[in-house]
Amino acid sequence: MNLSKVSLTKSSPTVSLTKGSGASGQMRINLNWAQGGAGAGGGGFLKRAFSGGNKVDLDIGCLWETTDGDKGVVQALGNAFGNLNGPPYVFLDGDDRSGTNTGGENLIVNLDQLDRIRRVLVFAYIYEGAPNWAAADGVVTMFPVGSAPIEIKLDETSNDKRFCAIALLTNAGGSLRIDRQVQYIAGTQRNVDEAYGWGMNWTAGRK
Repeated sequence: MNLSKVSLTKSSPTVSLTKGSGASGQMRINLNWAQGGAGAGGGGFLKRAFSGGNKVDLDIGCLWETTDGDKGVVQALGNAFGNLNGPPYVFLDGDDRSGTNTGGENLIVNLDQLDRIRRVLVFAYIYEGAPNWAAADGVVTMFPVGSAPIEIKLDETSNDKRFCAIALLTNAGGSLRIDRQVQYIAGTQRNVDEAYGWGMNWTAGRK
C-alpha cells in the first residue's frame, strides 16, 4: 500500500504540482476498473465489464489545448493517438480492445513541455455496449515523476451517459493544477467539448 498516495475527492478536489515536484518528465495516466464491479477482483486495467452478458468497451482519451491556441482530441477513435514530442505533447500508447493486456492503455503527458500546454481534459467513454459505470468501479491514477500518485475514484456513477470527464489539467503560471471533475455527459465528444467550452468542430469517426 502506498501511504503517500493523494486522493482527489468532492471535498478536496484540487492538487498543484510544481516544476520541482511532479510537473516535469512524463506523467502517466491510467484508468483501472473491475470486471463485474466492486469485489470482483479484476486483473489488467481497462477490463471489459459484463452486465447481463453485454460486453462494454471502455476507452480513455482527452481534449487538449496548447498555449498557441491549437486544440484537438487524443483517443483511439479515429486513430488520434497524439504526439509526445510535438503538439499536443500527449500520447495514447494503444487501444486495448480485448481487456487482457495487463499493461493496459496509458495516456502520457510530456510535462517537460508544460509551458506549451494550456489545458488537458482527461475523459473516459464507453465505445460499445450499454453504459454501466456503477459495475465498472473505475479509478484513475496519475503518476507524476518524483511525486506521489494521484487517485480519482469514479464514485458518482450515472448509467445513462457514455462519457465521464475525469480531470482537468491546467497550466497555472508554470505549475500544473489538477482538478477532479467526475462529470458524466450524455452524447458524444462534441457534447464534452460544449460542456467545457473547448470550441472545436467535430466529424464522425471510427476505430
